[in-house]
Amino acid sequence: MQPVQMTPAERAALERLVEHARGDTGQSRRVADFLLAWWNAGQCGSYDLTTAWGVDDTIMDDMCVVFRLASRANSYPETLGCGPQFEAIVRAWRPKLVE
Repeated sequence: MQPVQMTPAERAALERLVEHARGDTGQSRRVADFLLAWWNAGQCGSYDLTTAWGVDDTIMDDMCVVFRLASRANSYPETLGCGPQFEAIVRAWRPKLVE
C-alpha cells in the first residue's frame, strides 16, 4: 500500500498541532493527548472527546483536519514522516514511557 500524501492544509494543521503540543499550557496538554492517541492509544492513553472542550476554535479546526488525515491515512504518524516529532511529544508528556 502506498503511503498517503498529506495535502498542504493537512501538513500545516499537523505542524501547528505539533507546535502547540510542545508548549506547557493546558491546551498544549490537550493537543498532546489528541496526537498521542493517534501515535499509540494503548500506551499513551485514549482521547476523551470532552477534552476538546478546553481548546480554542482554531486549534479545534486543526484537530478536525488531523483527525480526518489520520482516518484517511489508515496508518500511524511515523508513516507520514512525523516519527521524530511524535517521539518528542512522548518524551515531553509521557516521560515514563521512555525511561
